Amino acid sequence: MESGYQVKERLPQLELFRAFAIFSVIQVHASSTAAAEQALNSPIYYFYNWMNMFFKIGTTSFLFLSAFVLFYNYFGKPVDRNLIGRFYKKRVVSILIPYVLVSCCYYLFLAWQRNALLNEPILEQLRLLGTQLLTGTAYTHLYYILILIQFYVLFPFLLWLIRLIRNSRIGMALVLPIALLLQWAFYFLNKYELHLSNKGSYAVAYMSIYMAGALAAIYFDRIKGWLTSGWSGLTQRGKFAALSLWGSWLAVTFYHVQLWYDYRQGIHAASTLWFEIVWNVHMLLSALVLLKAAFLIHRKGPAFWVKALTRMGELSFGIYLFHPIVLREYRFIRYRVAYPPESMMYLLYILGGSLSALFLSWIFVQFCYKRLPFASLFLGNVPGSFKKVPLKDNDMKAAA
Repeated sequence: MESGYQVKERLPQLELFRAFAIFSVIQVHASSTAAAEQALNSPIYYFYNWMNMFFKIGTTSFLFLSAFVLFYNYFGKPVDRNLIGRFYKKRVVSILIPYVLVSCCYYLFLAWQRNALLNEPILEQLRLLGTQLLTGTAYTHLYYILILIQFYVLFPFLLWLIRLIRNSRIGMALVLPIALLLQWAFYFLNKYELHLSNKGSYAVAYMSIYMAGALAAIYFDRIKGWLTSGWSGLTQRGKFAALSLWGSWLAVTFYHVQLWYDYRQGIHAASTLWFEIVWNVHMLLSALVLLKAAFLIHRKGPAFWVKALTRMGELSFGIYLFHPIVLREYRFIRYRVAYPPESMMYLLYILGGSLSALFLSWIFVQFCYKRLPFASLFLGNVPGSFKKVPLKDNDMKAAA
């Protein structure tokens, strides 16, 4: 432990936050085909559109949480060469290596399915794989891991910069506005000059949600009471803040859902700028709501659900990496059995995909962590609850 550095309190509530985020990711992926193309004429199309847009906040909430955890753990530490070295060593092992290996697995799987492994030149395949690794396109969900890696590269600089201005009230007050300025400058630069089709694969496109997570961590001691208190324990100001957060979140979220419903149904198409503004507000409010909900449920929720959500959160990174392959195989059912998109069977098919992607991935990842010694190379760090704790001498004697 560094001199003068106080060990941070462990926050088990964050595992619940991860559980909410991975659940949201899976709902979006499970409903994507129904919302975007297959079920446009269904009498319950609003539900598919709601499922697809209400839960869109999964990946951005993960970015918020990543920033929160990093700044929560590192903000009080001196920024030196040793800290930076340890930081990058951990991320290479827990993020970069799994990203490369999983990307290769997805590439090989898709190449095998299209009969390309033996039919296409090796150099051409290597070139394609290299491009996919650099752009996060080996499979549709891997762009998020690439964004994480970009933020990890930026993190020591951002940490140093914010520590530099931490005693300036004006400087700290400008952190989020500057993040928004950078994010929106990139948006307009891309819209009028760059025309990047994958602008969502660049970290700067999420600068506001990332810095919101950083600020929540830096000022955690100030908001902890508000997060952990029940309604009766809140001050009038705290109650007003809670009502404002939940009310504005619901209003913006359902307005965002309606925007996409009108667009997809051909009723009305708002400008791309308006879509972007509403989405930006939606993701920021959703991250704060999930944080508040995580503390609330951890304190008041039934023990069974708290335990289940905690385990889901512990496995969330592995579930994120693996669940698309479950959905891909599940969707072959659609090609073998023609469910009319207007039918109740199609609804059950969509919901079945969501449940299959979650629970089959959960079972697979948990099995790998428990049984395969090399699982962390593909799925990231083994959760602490899966690690075997060495028995003390007295315990060993008792066990004998």
